[in-house]
Amino acid sequence: MNLFGVLVLMVFYKGHFTNGVSTNVSTSTRPDVVNIGSILTFDSPVGRVAKVAIEAAIDDVNANPDLLGGTQLKLSMYDSNFSGFLGIVEALRFMENETVAIIGPQSSVTAHVISHIANELQVPMLSFAATDPTLSSLEYPFFVMTTQNDLFQMAAIAEIIQHYEWREVIAIYVDDDYGRNGIVALGDQLAAKRCQISYKAPLVPEANRNDIMDVLVKVALTESRILVLHTYPKWGLDVFAVAQYLGLMGSGYVWIATSWLSTVLDTNSPLPLEQMDKIQGVITLRMYTPDSELKRNFVSRWSNLKSKKMANGGPVGLNSYGLYAYDTVWLLAHAIDAFFNQGGNISFSNDSRLNELHGGSLHLDAMSIFDGGNLLLENILQVNMTGVTGPIKFASDRSLISPAYEVINVIGTGFRSIGYWSNYSGLSVVPPETLYMKPPNRSSANQQLYSVIWPGQTTQKPRGWVFPNHGRQLRIGVPNRVSYREFITKVPGTDMFKGYCIDVFTAALNLLPYAVPYKLIPFGDGLNNPSCTELVSLITAGVYDAAVGDIAIITNRTRMVDFTQPYVESGLVVVAPVRKLNSSTWAFMRPFTARMWCVTAISFLIVGAVVWILEHRMNDDFRGPPRKQVVTILWFSFSTLFFAHRENTVSTLGRLVLIIWLFVVLIINSSYTASLTSILTVQQLSSPIKGIESLITSNDPIGYQQGSFVRNYLIEEFNIHESRLVPLNEPEDYAKALKNGPKKGGVAAVVDERAYMELFLSTRCEFSIVGQEFTKNGWGFAFPRDSPLAIDMSTAILKLSENGELQRIHDKWLMRSACSLQGAKLEVDRLQLKSFSGLFLICGLACLLALIVYFIQMVRQFSQHYSDNSELSGRSSRSERLQTFLSFADEKEETVKGRSKRRQIEAASTRSADGDGSINDSQKIRAEISSNKSVSFGSGV
Repeated sequence: MNLFGVLVLMVFYKGHFTNGVSTNVSTSTRPDVVNIGSILTFDSPVGRVAKVAIEAAIDDVNANPDLLGGTQLKLSMYDSNFSGFLGIVEALRFMENETVAIIGPQSSVTAHVISHIANELQVPMLSFAATDPTLSSLEYPFFVMTTQNDLFQMAAIAEIIQHYEWREVIAIYVDDDYGRNGIVALGDQLAAKRCQISYKAPLVPEANRNDIMDVLVKVALTESRILVLHTYPKWGLDVFAVAQYLGLMGSGYVWIATSWLSTVLDTNSPLPLEQMDKIQGVITLRMYTPDSELKRNFVSRWSNLKSKKMANGGPVGLNSYGLYAYDTVWLLAHAIDAFFNQGGNISFSNDSRLNELHGGSLHLDAMSIFDGGNLLLENILQVNMTGVTGPIKFASDRSLISPAYEVINVIGTGFRSIGYWSNYSGLSVVPPETLYMKPPNRSSANQQLYSVIWPGQTTQKPRGWVFPNHGRQLRIGVPNRVSYREFITKVPGTDMFKGYCIDVFTAALNLLPYAVPYKLIPFGDGLNNPSCTELVSLITAGVYDAAVGDIAIITNRTRMVDFTQPYVESGLVVVAPVRKLNSSTWAFMRPFTARMWCVTAISFLIVGAVVWILEHRMNDDFRGPPRKQVVTILWFSFSTLFFAHRENTVSTLGRLVLIIWLFVVLIINSSYTASLTSILTVQQLSSPIKGIESLITSNDPIGYQQGSFVRNYLIEEFNIHESRLVPLNEPEDYAKALKNGPKKGGVAAVVDERAYMELFLSTRCEFSIVGQEFTKNGWGFAFPRDSPLAIDMSTAILKLSENGELQRIHDKWLMRSACSLQGAKLEVDRLQLKSFSGLFLICGLACLLALIVYFIQMVRQFSQHYSDNSELSGRSSRSERLQTFLSFADEKEETVKGRSKRRQIEAASTRSADGDGSINDSQKIRAEISSNKSVSFGSGV
């Protein structure tokens, strides 16, 4: 509704506006009086308390000389009398008094309309009772909500629903802006927690008993037993009276009332016993205000205030809205004070857009704009104070900071607090202000409430739903299979089904604490196996209420429905023809591949040669004639296979290499023994197909069960062309296609679920599962998303598994005599080189490192022993020096050390003599080396 539509109402209020003249109250000093207005419903639980609280706040503000500097607040208060129309008219009346702000209105419906006037005339409206979440939108910039937004109340209710693990609720609400927008907010909050409103039950704004009866009768026929009541205090208790009459307040029901019920309890306490009996076990919310000295002082004054300011006496208790109404006046007073401190003036000017409407009986041109409205609004939103409700400050979204609610359970003649909810930490059993100093913790373990007495005087948490009482049975789709009838099959001539899946389903139903009326409906033509994916999709379409059968739980199906706990573990396997592998003369060669044999033999030789090099200069076991040394290398190398080598190693490097090599030999020897034992003692089966990898790399046709998800899985996951896939129906088709093979129009292998294949192979020994199971899934029963029956059925299936009933059903339908080859194994994979590559790499690195260190040591020794031979180093050719080094390398280390000592002694005795007649040093060295070399190879010393 725009402004001009609203102003048509002024036809009932002619002549009450002055001429459209700009008015300026003060240009330099504060005015003596500032006019503010208030629109309430006096004869309501909120209005009665708010009227007293607002008047008390006006008196307190005016009595405070430090706040407004002598300016007095003048309050004009009008009664809307539960009428939105009157609320609009009263708002228009304020304009003749140069009102700078309006406290109210009390009703969200009225606030929606009056906000248009406030926007046009720039008069801020501060409401302590209009809690509609949409009022805080950008559409109403001059509307300020000085109480808790219903958005947070609905978030609290959603967290309570999640805390008790319920999934669906029924919303009963008043069908106006307040009710509808609140329930929309509830739906959004529930959706964020994977919950939902399953049924909405609107009530007319002025509902009578018959209206309520008609709505609640429909509610009684639904399955959810979680009821959220969002209405007005005026007739909210009438809903509970009708609900009790219809039996909706008994055991199994949960009623959650919004803050209207706590307002009634606080204002009219104690309620008559007959009214309290109708709300036993109800949960309600109360806007939480922390305990403080200001609050205690105001509560202690309440009795005197209500006796002074209420004409008719009576028990009127203080409720949360009264506290927020009191703080709203103080908030406005602080904003006005800041407004004057910033040089603001109270002045009004004509609305240029209304000048065209000058004249006429409505006097629309008399409407004036508050010139300081924007500045006053800015100061209102910047107020930071502490009131009787606690800290008052607006967040960036213009809602009050630290929203919190107290959760109340109605019991006996009163009620008790069972916890709190805050936007900071969620549900807790301690006051929210104690948690603000700690890091926020929204984990499920930290969300707590005290125990609740539910309707029906029970402390056991209600399940939250029952089957709807409309006489309709659950329509359960069952795949009408043509193969593997042990799992599920239709009894000929009847509408009944039997099989393993049906027995599991009925056994689980028998464990439920309630009866489930159902009807099994066949799905499929009975000629081909139906697609379970299509069956599941029909649940989403509403054709079936559930599906029972051999339904694999796969990804795309879980996006459509909820599955129960799997009652069969399964997965995809490859089945191919196999043949017996008889023992042969060369069976001892089968444990290793040819490459493995070659690398192992070469490694023996290399290690033998390395050890000979490291030991030759210092170990007599590795010296002697060339023929003997070659034999030594070969003998030493291969004798390590049996740890029977007789040669001792004396060098550190040789021992290091030998230790590592013996470890490698130990591993190779153990692996060979284990593999050969398996080959010779266990009956072996051989197949050209080794698993799914063999099928992917080949072009052979592959069989699959018609109607199964296997076809799409092989195409999408392994990029197997669909032309290679052959659909098969019966087990006999499997056997025939496998026997024929690809060359005779058959298939190389069949890919299907293990559960089927184990049944297929129980009587067919010529086939076997090859390779590993390459997917993991299971079978479950399908239900609509968020169905509570899926959870209960999952619990029942787990009980069947724990008590052994599931195994007994399995043995009844699926136990078959084992095939004679069930104990046989597929051909053991030969040990590959890659399995031992790490060992060979370590051994090779050790040999290389040892040779490098040995070579460095020998070069260093050679340099030390012959560094003084200048002739050798100066005139000898490169070949001579190399020959000298090789001769040195062949010498025994002890001989080299002895000769070095002799040379040092001779050098000391002849150091002073002339060396003309001496023998050339190089000739001596060559002679010594030659003589030692001849001794080494000749005598074997």
